[in-house]
Amino acid sequence: MLSGEEAKKLWAMETIQVGVNELSESLAQLRLRTGVAEMTGSLRRHGQLTAVLCCQQAGRLEVVDGFKRVAAARTLGWEHVRVQVRETDGAGAKLLVWQSNRSTGLSDVEQAWVIRSLYRTEGLKQAQIAGLVGRDKSWVCRRLMLAEGLASEVEAWLRLGLLSASAVRELLRLPRGNQAEAAQTVMQRGLTSRQAGRLVDELTGASAAPGRTQVLAATKQRRSERRPGSPGELLVADVTRMRQIGARLTARLMERSVRSLGECAAALACSSLGELSRQLEVLMQMIDAVVGEETHAE
Repeated sequence: MLSGEEAKKLWAMETIQVGVNELSESLAQLRLRTGVAEMTGSLRRHGQLTAVLCCQQAGRLEVVDGFKRVAAARTLGWEHVRVQVRETDGAGAKLLVWQSNRSTGLSDVEQAWVIRSLYRTEGLKQAQIAGLVGRDKSWVCRRLMLAEGLASEVEAWLRLGLLSASAVRELLRLPRGNQAEAAQTVMQRGLTSRQAGRLVDELTGASAAPGRTQVLAATKQRRSERRPGSPGELLVADVTRMRQIGARLTARLMERSVRSLGECAAALACSSLGELSRQLEVLMQMIDAVVGEETHAE
């Protein structure tokens, strides 16, 4: 953690105006991006109250704390934001991510990502990391196991916001090879973390693969009874949802680069966007045909 003297130096640092597009966000891979909409509303109403903390590395300004502020600024079309700059190396930048969030707290998964990066990328020993973050070595070992026990697909879905951190903590109780299928059930059914925990309990209690398959199948079939609307109502409802989702997806694509999600998540996102693009081309052809037919009929 920052000492009292270090904190004073940080608060005393002069802020400067920097172009939003000049900021690099590679360290965003260590954070989950939530609450951007709320931050956007805050910036719109009150302006930027707190400077973005950055570090100077290899001629780039790397964001250390303030990813939501940067994303919100981009959404609002701001060209510049106020930043404070610290000089440090790669390991120091990741420790700043840790220290800058000591009051609000990182989630267990975010802590695990920071520890994994310090260990795997920066080459620090577990005992060194323990001393730097003020924890014991066994705690560091457990966080490292958490990060490396997560299936790559599940980590990608978590980074994309398709799974919550609390639901992922439940899924981590499963072997890596069984996590993805269970995660898909959680996403498809919109299960809460408590419901995800019950699903994991049932899966761990199943004696063999056929038993796990039955548990997943039964969970997917637990649907509430809903009376379908008329064809016209369903069509209008689908159009409304598509417009809402389209606006939301546009905002998400504007708020941050896909690359900042991390290699695995970026690959999954680009693959999904490619599939969506092809589906939208077919849909547009159908819409043009239907609208054209109705226009000629009139």
